[in-house]
Amino acid sequence: MADHRDGPLMRDKSKENVQCQITLAIVIGIVLGCVFAFLYPYELFTYYSPFQNQPFGKTNLKAGSSSCESSERIGILKLEMASLSEKNAELNIKLKILRKQLRLAEQGRDYAQEQVMALGENHKAGTFGTVKGLRTNPTVVPDESVNPRLAKILEEVAVHKEIIVAIANSKVQSMLEVWFTSIKKVGIPNHLVVALDDHIESICKSNGVPVYKRDPDEGIDSIGKTGNNHAVSGLKFRILREFLQLGYSVLVSDVDIVYLQNPFDYLYRDSDVESMSDGYNNKTAYGFDDAFDEPAMGWARYATTMRIWAYNSGFFYIRPTLPSIELLDRVANRLSKDPDSWDQAVFNEELFYPSHPGYDGLHVSKRTLDFYLFMNSNVLFKMVRKDARIKKLKPVIVHVNYHPDKLPRINAIVDFYVNGKQDALEPFPVGSVWQKK
Repeated sequence: MADHRDGPLMRDKSKENVQCQITLAIVIGIVLGCVFAFLYPYELFTYYSPFQNQPFGKTNLKAGSSSCESSERIGILKLEMASLSEKNAELNIKLKILRKQLRLAEQGRDYAQEQVMALGENHKAGTFGTVKGLRTNPTVVPDESVNPRLAKILEEVAVHKEIIVAIANSKVQSMLEVWFTSIKKVGIPNHLVVALDDHIESICKSNGVPVYKRDPDEGIDSIGKTGNNHAVSGLKFRILREFLQLGYSVLVSDVDIVYLQNPFDYLYRDSDVESMSDGYNNKTAYGFDDAFDEPAMGWARYATTMRIWAYNSGFFYIRPTLPSIELLDRVANRLSKDPDSWDQAVFNEELFYPSHPGYDGLHVSKRTLDFYLFMNSNVLFKMVRKDARIKKLKPVIVHVNYHPDKLPRINAIVDFYVNGKQDALEPFPVGSVWQKK
């Protein structure tokens, strides 16, 4: 009876024991699986896969093969991936820079590419008619250690890092006085006289004109005190270098110039050099195609040439760029080797001569100023005074560069444009030789 009554109960307990054993086995299996998955995330038995050699970014990491992968492990892997991606990006940038440096080294003297590197990334060309080349070169980093005393003066006198500069000795005192008087009348505060002797320094100080006298320099002082107009004019290419190194744009001015308006209001500032021209009309000032006739060539007797009148080295605006400083250095070097050479001729040769075998041309951008606004004395005495319509035009400056009788003509220009004497220009001949009546 007892065995009969206990049979179902015993069977239930046996069944329950079996279920517990199965459950325990499952739990043990799961725990062991989690342990092995944590210790061997890339499987216990490895095998060679054709995808193993793929780049890191394209490899399918098998870090989560088990459903029991811990969240901590996943977080660690994500951090590692982010760190490697960041390092990869940095290496790509360094590699790009090194490749460009290598290319530059191989190219040697490719100045254009160096400029591209300095200004930024290369660009694709735009659509037809939209592409514009680089015209405005970057300015140099100012270096006040070059001349701290001059730097202090320029800081006080210059406006927007721009200044008019004239270089003068006692031989041009009378013209210098008309020069700074006209500048003051127009109201141009940013002007400076570089005095080549003590007398000019004294004259400027007594008239309230900003002045700078250089420290003693035998090479400059000997020319400055005794040199003629051309010799003194040639000094500016050596003296002006410091102004550019200090980061200032300079409007270089001879003293045989009358100021009637503020020239800074009429500059473009898009080129290394903006200069007035010795030309007297659109062709001569801005350039033209001149056919050279060689009859011996028969059918091909006419050869095309390009001509332009010289830039005037007595009035030009120069920005503080590397090509500008190179221009000053080249001209100063040539003038020092050949004292008899004319600074304006050398100035134009360095500006316009192209590169050719044995010579590297200067990569300087340039602009010709309006010859009616920045007027030379050829234009004034040959054309303007005889044309009632153009005569009404008020130029920015008038430069008496074509005539040796400078002071009388300068005074006449002041009388005509400033004092309103309509016949002040009439007594003077077109050329430099007085005509006998």
